[in-house]
Amino acid sequence: MKYDLIRGGMLADKKTYIMFGVGTLSAIASYLVGDSDIFLMFQAIFTSIGIYLIHNTDNTNKGK
Repeated sequence: MKYDLIRGGMLADKKTYIMFGVGTLSAIASYLVGDSDIFLMFQAIFTSIGIYLIHNTDNTNKGK
């Protein structure tokens, strides 16, 4: 139980999904506040989608 937090706890397998959500929300918030324009917002969202899709690729044939 002591090392549960170090290993990630209940969010251990959800790190990529959290990064996708935080990246998308920060891009939208930056646009709404006025710190970026629509093109920068979409660029950040597409980058977050790329991170999400890389995580979901099937690596069962890796190394064959």
